[in-house]
Amino acid sequence: MGLYPLERWTGGSIPIFFHWVLASYCITWGFRTISLQGSQPNPPSISRPRRLRRIVGATISLVAIGGYFVWVSYLAAPAFFVWKIAGRAPLHAVRVQTGQSFETVDGVRLVADVYHPIRAGIKQPTILVRLNYTNTLKQTLFARLIGRGWAEQGFTVVLQGTRGRYESGGEYVPFLHERHDGQATLRWLSQQRWFNGKVGTWGGSYFGYTQWAIADNESPSLSAMYIYESSTDFFRTLYRGGAFALQSALWWANTVHFESFENVTPELVERGANGFPVIEADDRSIADVDFYNDWASHRQRDAFWYQVDGTRRASTTKAPVLLLAGWYDPFLQTQLDDFKALLGHPDAAVSMKSRLVIGPWGHAKNVVLPDGSTTMNFRFVSIANSFDWFDYHLNDRDAPKTAPVRIFVMGDNRWRDEQTWPLPRAVDTKLFLQSGGNAHEPRGDGQLALEALFDALPADVFTYNPLNPVPTRGGAFMGPGTAIKPQNSIESRPDVLSYTSSPLAEDVEVTGYVRATLVVSTDAPSTDFTAKLVDVYPDGSAYNIADGILRRTYDTNDQPVSITIQLGATSNVFKKGHQIRLDVSSSNFPLFDRNPNTGTRIAYETRPVAALQKIHQDVSTPSFIELPVVPEKNGGPLIRFHKHQ
Repeated sequence: MGLYPLERWTGGSIPIFFHWVLASYCITWGFRTISLQGSQPNPPSISRPRRLRRIVGATISLVAIGGYFVWVSYLAAPAFFVWKIAGRAPLHAVRVQTGQSFETVDGVRLVADVYHPIRAGIKQPTILVRLNYTNTLKQTLFARLIGRGWAEQGFTVVLQGTRGRYESGGEYVPFLHERHDGQATLRWLSQQRWFNGKVGTWGGSYFGYTQWAIADNESPSLSAMYIYESSTDFFRTLYRGGAFALQSALWWANTVHFESFENVTPELVERGANGFPVIEADDRSIADVDFYNDWASHRQRDAFWYQVDGTRRASTTKAPVLLLAGWYDPFLQTQLDDFKALLGHPDAAVSMKSRLVIGPWGHAKNVVLPDGSTTMNFRFVSIANSFDWFDYHLNDRDAPKTAPVRIFVMGDNRWRDEQTWPLPRAVDTKLFLQSGGNAHEPRGDGQLALEALFDALPADVFTYNPLNPVPTRGGAFMGPGTAIKPQNSIESRPDVLSYTSSPLAEDVEVTGYVRATLVVSTDAPSTDFTAKLVDVYPDGSAYNIADGILRRTYDTNDQPVSITIQLGATSNVFKKGHQIRLDVSSSNFPLFDRNPNTGTRIAYETRPVAALQKIHQDVSTPSFIELPVVPEKNGGPLIRFHKHQ
């Protein structure tokens, strides 16, 4: 009985004790009926109608028993879930008010379910979650789980549908109304008799966007925000290095069309991605989706994206933020920019109290590590951390004993606390590309070396054909397939160059931002170059750690140009005996859309052409990858190889 407070057993909303009494009555009556039926299997003195009544009675009893067990389990599930993930017993019974609504200035009714903790006082702090999901059984159960779970801890919980979602009216158009509707919701909250003036927000992805959209609201202002895998910069999330994040955008378009995630299949996304022009990928996949067309055609940060992203929201927020991120989530890089802005926030309460947690997760999902292991379930972590966070900021309880930054170090597969990000002790270390002009696996001569030793090396050459792009194998994107995956199959392609170090003499930790500086030339007026950091195991298997792309225009006179590709942030220990590898190509599809190499409007191009690409490496024009290496405490060289280094 310790799992529940006394009022959940004896009072408040329909008490659990009542359910158990009623269930016990049904069980007793049902088993008595069944036993009578079984003790006289087919006596001649019992008429057929009487036997039928007993069978019907027994069936009804069993259904009633099952129904009550399901109902009691439904009531108990939030408490058990919270106890399991956060070690907290419920403190209050919960009363649910469904269909609570108000009308916006343009006449749209926004609807919310409100979960009230009983006997928690007249006013309580509020947790607000704005949902862009439809009211399916799965989403309803999810909403009830988190709504009751928080309310049982003493928070009033408001779960509101955004326009056109859950039970709210209007049309769902991503991003368009969230700032005005969110501000209207805060004004509505301030008018409720149970509102004590403190409100926290929670959620990730689009839920996270709805929080950033109101982060600078003045009255009432937010007291705390918990944002996972989202950011203030959707433009750079969808346009990394100038290339369009086709996989993520198309997956999102599919989910909006079907109004749920369950109906979106990899085949639908693949059908849309395969083909030209890119602007019609949504039509090939499912149907014409207006916001997808906007995303695919607005390829510069113009007025459209300023309306979506606002201006410096992380620098103007009124509340401290807990950011939960994943090494294989597409929002990671812009989320880290948000944390940097929070650290430099003019309000010390925001800069000192904001927190960052980065784990080995994809977009709201676990990632299986190369050794077959996984870490804490992402969904559980995203909820478990919220209780201490909101207790501190909304209930003025003791501050949780957490470091400003907590990261999962892959390779070692362990969590570690840090004081800031990026790590000041990390040392940028260059490994130079070298080859004899044949950096093609599996028997190529591409190397990574600590020094550019040779001059007048021949360029490595490959042909990039947009009609036969390098397929995506793992990485950071929305939808299925986000993962660490073997790269060997694509490294054997003629349009992939691989540069590999000698085996490591000791462990090397790379934690921070990875960059590749390449000296390239091309015969195309516009093209892409990609770079991928790979961990090569002693058995030859190779796994993706980080990747990036750069799209730009070039002179067509084949003159070498130095470019820098941002591979983003990671934390990985390359173990002793492993090798560090850099893969270079010109496509990673459908993670990014294909550059047609024509120099025309990419979204509308229907006739792509092949391009001849060259990577130059020698002393006068060095190409290299720059790794943030974390030194060992005992000092010594940052990187040592077994052979020839």
